[in-house]
Amino acid sequence: MEEAIKWLGHASVRIEGERIIYIDPWKLKKVIPKADLILITHDHYDHCSPEDVQKIRKENTVIVAAENCRGKLSGGINFVNPGDKLRFWDISIEAVPAYNPAKQFHPRSYNGVGYILEIQGTRIYHAGDTDFIPEMEKFKVDIALLPIGGTYTMDVEEAVKAIKVLNPRLVIPIHYGTIIGNIQDAEKLKEKCPDKVKILPPIE
Repeated sequence: MEEAIKWLGHASVRIEGERIIYIDPWKLKKVIPKADLILITHDHYDHCSPEDVQKIRKENTVIVAAENCRGKLSGGINFVNPGDKLRFWDISIEAVPAYNPAKQFHPRSYNGVGYILEIQGTRIYHAGDTDFIPEMEKFKVDIALLPIGGTYTMDVEEAVKAIKVLNPRLVIPIHYGTIIGNIQDAEKLKEKCPDKVKILPPIE
C-alpha cells in the first residue's frame, strides 16, 4: 500500500489504487489521473483550493470536506466534523480532530480534521494541520502522514512524540518545503526515527 502513496508537495497527497484519492490538493500542475475521492481537511487556502479541486473533479467524484469549508466548494459535498464516519465503495473514512492546543492558527473550536482511511485492511492517517494532541493515543494507524513544518503544525520534536504514540509501521513527512519547513526537517525526523520514516520526493 505504501507504494500507492504519492506526495504532491505541501500537504497534498494522492493515493493510487482501485480508486484514485486526493487529500488537500493544492498547486497541482498535472490533472491526470482524475479523482474518485477528494478529502479536504480545513478551509485554509493551501488545503481547500477550489481551483485545484476542479482540475481533478469528474462528474461522479466524491468530495469530503471539513464543515468549515462550507461556502468555498460547490456541488454535492459531504461535510464532516471530528468524529464523523463515512464509507464509499470499500473505503472507510473517519474524520478525526486536528488542532493547535496552544496556538491561534487552528483552535480546537475551528473543527479542522485529519482523516483515517482504511483501504484493503491498511489504515492511512493524514493528520491535517495539527500539533501533537492527546487524541492520537486512541488512533490505530499503519501509515501516518504527519506535518513537520512547525509554526502552523507540529514540528519535528512533536512529530517524534506523535510517532511514539501512534506507532505506525511507516511515517511520511508532509507540510514542509513550501510555506514553512524544509527538507532538512524531514531528514532530521528520519534521523530520529530511522526505522519508521520514509521521505518521498514531491511529484509534480
